Formats: sequence, structure tokens, C-alpha cells
Amino acid sequence: MKKVLMFLCCVGMFMIATAQKSIYDFAVKDQSGKEIKMSEFRGKTILIVNTATQCGFTPQYEGMEQMYEKFKDDGFVILDFPCNQFGEQAPGDIEEIHNFCTSNFHTTFPLFDKVDVNGENAEPLFVWLKSQKGFEGFDLSNPIGKKLHEAFMKQDKKYANNPDIKWNFTKFLIDKDGNVVKRFEPTTDMEKVMEEVYQLMYN
Repeated sequence: MKKVLMFLCCVGMFMIATAQKSIYDFAVKDQSGKEIKMSEFRGKTILIVNTATQCGFTPQYEGMEQMYEKFKDDGFVILDFPCNQFGEQAPGDIEEIHNFCTSNFHTTFPLFDKVDVNGENAEPLFVWLKSQKGFEGFDLSNPIGKKLHEAFMKQDKKYANNPDIKWNFTKFLIDKDGNVVKRFEPTTDMEKVMEEVYQLMYN
């Protein structure tokens, strides 16, 4: 019965989130707990990322900051949402995460409160993002990607059909009109992500 109730709860959340047609209908909490309306980013190109400080992909923070510095003056922003759902690799509180990111990677893009991205407590914004772009598949030429694929296959051979976020540093690219145009799995090379951002912004 408990599993049934959890399933119905998740379905209900999905229906509520997906009923909202635009990213600008959502509000999220920043690192200080203040509510921020996504409409504040209207007209900008947005990259939304679920992050972790103790992950094999954590060095991607460096590439993300380089990207932000390169494009921010032309209306680009990265929104960083720490998440502890994958291997418990974001264990600190938000202040500890902020200090880690600024000290090690000198990040300057906006940091938001820790969230769940899957399950019954998933942040509605991420429920909506997943409804717009499903899982894109791991890059199997990446050693970590191959390991993740093998691990997920052992759990569920049809795992790729599920739009849930699979790991830290999954990224959603949103155009200036609020459309989710691309989803990047964490195994996607940061240079490719930067190229896609460039093409979206300037072509």
C-alpha cells in the first residue's frame, strides 16, 4: 500500500508540474532560502545543473565557470542546484557547498538550495524539465559513462526509457524563449556543451 501511495503521489506531482506550460511559472529557493521566480531569468539563455561536490564529475565546475564568464555578458546564466541523491556525493549544507565551490573552482554563477530531482520530493522545476527532455544516454566512450551504464543495466535493462535524472551534473539548456532545447548527460564533454551554448546564443 505504501508503494502504491508513493507512486500516486509522484504521478500527482508530475501532473501538477507538467500542467505548468512554461519554465517561467516556477519559483525556487536560492542559497539563502529566498524564493526566486524563474521569470527573473526571462530572455536569458539558461543552463540548469544538478551538482555534487564529491563526484567524479565535480571538476566540471571549472568548465562551467569558464562558460559563464565567457557568455554571461550576452545574457547567459548557469543555475546550480546541489543534490545529494546520487551516491550521497553532496553531503554538506549549502554554506559548506558554497565555500567549496568558490574556494576550489572560483564559481560566480547563482547557487540555489539543495533539492531532490527524482522521487516524491522532487523539485517541481526538475519534474517539468524531465517532462521536456528525457534521458539522452551516457557517452560510452567515457570510462565513467560505461560504468554507469553497466550499473544501471544490472538494475533495469530498460532504464534508458525512464526520463529520471541518472546522476550528478545532468544539464538542461533553455533558450531565451523558455524552451528546453537540449539535455546533456554528465558524460557529455564540457567543450561540446560550450559549443552547443554558443550555437544557441549566436546563430
